[in-house]
Amino acid sequence: MTSFDVKTEQRMITEIMELLVTHYGASLSEDELDHELERVEQALADARSSHQGQVRKSGESYIFHPLRVTHLAARHWMDFPSVIAALLHDVVEDTPVTLEDIEKKYGSEVAHLVDGLTKVTSAEMSRDDLKKETYRKTVLVAIDDIRVLCLKFWDRMDNLLTIDALPPHKQSLIADETRTIYVPLAQHLGMGYVATELESLSHYLLYPKRGEKYNDKIQQLKKENTNYLRKNRAKIMNVCEQQKLTVSLKDRWRPFSIFAARGMQRGFVTLYTLEVQVDRMMDAYIFLGLLHGLFSPIPGKLRDHLNLASKHGYQALKTTVQVGEQRIRVEITTRKLARFNESGVLAPGFKFRHDSFRSLMKSLLDGESAFDIESLKLASATIQVYTPHGETRTLPEGSSVLDFAFDIHESLGLYARRGQINGRTRQLKTRLLDGDQITIETSEKPEVLPKWLEWAITPKARNTIRRYLRNKVRSIR
Repeated sequence: MTSFDVKTEQRMITEIMELLVTHYGASLSEDELDHELERVEQALADARSSHQGQVRKSGESYIFHPLRVTHLAARHWMDFPSVIAALLHDVVEDTPVTLEDIEKKYGSEVAHLVDGLTKVTSAEMSRDDLKKETYRKTVLVAIDDIRVLCLKFWDRMDNLLTIDALPPHKQSLIADETRTIYVPLAQHLGMGYVATELESLSHYLLYPKRGEKYNDKIQQLKKENTNYLRKNRAKIMNVCEQQKLTVSLKDRWRPFSIFAARGMQRGFVTLYTLEVQVDRMMDAYIFLGLLHGLFSPIPGKLRDHLNLASKHGYQALKTTVQVGEQRIRVEITTRKLARFNESGVLAPGFKFRHDSFRSLMKSLLDGESAFDIESLKLASATIQVYTPHGETRTLPEGSSVLDFAFDIHESLGLYARRGQINGRTRQLKTRLLDGDQITIETSEKPEVLPKWLEWAITPKARNTIRRYLRNKVRSIR
């Protein structure tokens, strides 16, 4: 290890420790904090010795991968067992260290997390089957311990950032898998930063030429608008200081994605957002008034997601204002809500529907493939609908009457004929909206058709329909 590597490693370790002290120093006693930090230092020493001499395909010392994963875990409020597991997450897979060794030294909780991140191995199984079984294993552990999936996100993020040494076809496979599986899962957990970062990194790998063109456009806009943005930030800060309103302003340029690239021709207004953070929710509305007094608001562009979160859980006031010759998008949120917007389920105080998540993951495990990807894409946003008796059911956005029937009971879904939405008769394929009340009308015998698979999006409904159709074909034979 070169002296530069030593300095880099020490800097990362220092930052990890500082993050842990900052996040947990007030909630733990001095002795408890010292004890946990000593365990982290021991795990670091074990990871370093276990990976001694190992290098990644890029030629980099292997220890930097678990260090970067750990840094992401610490930055996003993950607890001490998770941080220790992040340091040790590859030792069982790549070194002689066993899960029993980890459990004996660090306890069952850390061993459980490491096990959830360790690939399935078998001499009898094909590579594709091993990959599917690894997915299923990760999901199975994540049903009861969401930290496993979060650690998997950090692992995947660092792998995407350091993937250059792999052949192009492998890069594309990993990127496509990330985009279709891990991005919607991160959205479902409210982890905006993770979802955006994973999507952007995946698209760079899948569409490198478009990504390069997009980057050039962003750099051009940054250069052209440096003075323009500086002057207008100064105007905003001056007004806030006069009103004794504490704010922080941040330039946010839209990360690369195919969707972002399509809007590239519209330029600045599409690709730039001024992000504003205030101390309290009331301050957000005060700032909005000051902003609209300073610059003309564009009619129809105001969205209030502070009190009613957007479909992915994002909480902010959104507006667009005319500033000179250009329009600027502005998002206003509190510092606390900014943590929720970035880290979702991991942010302190974040309210998360664990039951809904467990139900989704269990139904994905029942599928014929590792994940029912079409359902997973839609499951990241949810709606609430009502039974005839007023009971609430949570379904993915885009769910149909048929999905509702299967959510109540498999037999109700199989015997469903049509539905009533808010008292009006509708077909089984009709999509539901937030707040709908649904009654299912049934037939005397199942009338399941192959096209039902096009109408249903939930894993539970699709899996049951598939099984029924398959059994029907077998009985005819």
